[in-house]
Amino acid sequence: MENENLPIIEKSFLRQLLELFLVFLKLGAFTFGGGYAMISLLRETVVEHKKWLSDDEMLEVIGIAESTPGPIAINMATYIGYKRGKIFGSLVATLGVVLPSLIIIFIISLFFEQFLQNAYVKFAFSGIKIAVALLIINAGLDMIKKLERKALAIIVLLVVIIFMFMIEIFQINFSSIYLILIGGFIGIVANVVKITKKEDKK
Repeated sequence: MENENLPIIEKSFLRQLLELFLVFLKLGAFTFGGGYAMISLLRETVVEHKKWLSDDEMLEVIGIAESTPGPIAINMATYIGYKRGKIFGSLVATLGVVLPSLIIIFIISLFFEQFLQNAYVKFAFSGIKIAVALLIINAGLDMIKKLERKALAIIVLLVVIIFMFMIEIFQINFSSIYLILIGGFIGIVANVVKITKKEDKK
């Protein structure tokens, strides 16, 4: 009986890998502006349509992808791929998201100067920049809406927003990665204090 079921399991797993590859191939091909612009479309695909992740898991994926080395889009694809199909899932998802950019950049590199000097290309990128900015804002608003309405989360959010405005206004040389690490440290300390209080009450 086991041998009879094995081909079905393999076919199901292969279909799952193919679906992962096609989803991330589409995301890689039709997302302009890097990983941050991809977040909105990625959430719509993996949370709302495919139901692969919950909103909380999506926020965790973004946090992990942002705080680990490498492009955020690739990190997210690798994580989600692994969650769906382990090692093979992470490989096909990463390949899917990278492949369109790799092919397009290779083609552009063959006639780079002519490409940049083309007036229509310049006009197109002017519009794309605006669309990308709106996509990033939309993704940020979606994440804020799904954020837990806890005092700690709201305080950290407001402090980070104020701090980032100060960085921009006063041109302070301060990497955003430190803000993520500080936020993580505050989260650890707050939860340790919470656990300690619970134990003391017992």
